[in-house]
Amino acid sequence: MDAVKKSLISLHLTIVLLGGTALFSRVVPLSASDITLMRSVFACIALFIFLAISKQGLRLANKRDYIIAIGLGVLMALHWVSYFAAMQYSSVSVGMIALFTFPVITVLIEPFFEKTRLVWQDIASTLTVIAGVYFIVPETSLDNDITLGVLIGIASAVTYAFRNLIHRKYFKQYSGAKAMAWQTLVIAFFLLPTGGEDIVSAPLSAWLLLLLLGTVFTALPHALIAASLRHLRAKTFSLVACMQPFYGVVLAVLLLDENPTWHTLVGGLLITSASVYETLNTHKLHSNNQDDKGD
Repeated sequence: MDAVKKSLISLHLTIVLLGGTALFSRVVPLSASDITLMRSVFACIALFIFLAISKQGLRLANKRDYIIAIGLGVLMALHWVSYFAAMQYSSVSVGMIALFTFPVITVLIEPFFEKTRLVWQDIASTLTVIAGVYFIVPETSLDNDITLGVLIGIASAVTYAFRNLIHRKYFKQYSGAKAMAWQTLVIAFFLLPTGGEDIVSAPLSAWLLLLLLGTVFTALPHALIAASLRHLRAKTFSLVACMQPFYGVVLAVLLLDENPTWHTLVGGLLITSASVYETLNTHKLHSNNQDDKGD
């Protein structure tokens, strides 16, 4: 098997693992903030060990990068906490689909970071996502847990979009594993004051699940991403990454016996379609800009 095929298989495995993180929101008997705290602790330890073994330097280039790492870590903490909270209020299926509004949200706020402008296709994608959310939301009342879960999921998507844009603009010179190692360290310190007796008194099974979440489902995927990108185009990675909600929903159906309604599935199809389109369009524009620079 050639290197490209191996990398593609590795990438799909990576996305399955990232999609599988959603399951822990339902099987670990802790709050979203406690799950995030322990996820970051175990992931941080594993990633720093990986960096040491792979002989990657642990230091960042300058003081500004440490400040940026802190900001990215805080955004990631907010993203992870709201990510798990969305699924605890609603379901894995609803939470995953709501989160994947982030590619379109990214396009909407990108003009504040880059020299880009919105086009009519972006507005069409936004309207498609709004229609998808409309299908998922059962009623416009915060008393409904599904509605609350969708709103929290969208909030998670907003923080994730801001984190990704800031990362791309100011932190892309570092590998994914190194960037996440520092961000998980910040998350751990940021959430440490919120950790309570629930974590200490959690059963051994919960600790084992948290260890699994932090290592196999968090640290490992970010190490695999770096290896996959050596032989795959960034466009391929982005498109396969759009399958994360699909894998997450399938795992929830198989392992948690979830039964998404047809409204959820239709909404998910609309939102995922818009995400795939914006991914394709972003890479097309990036390629055109690169061609213009070459001329």
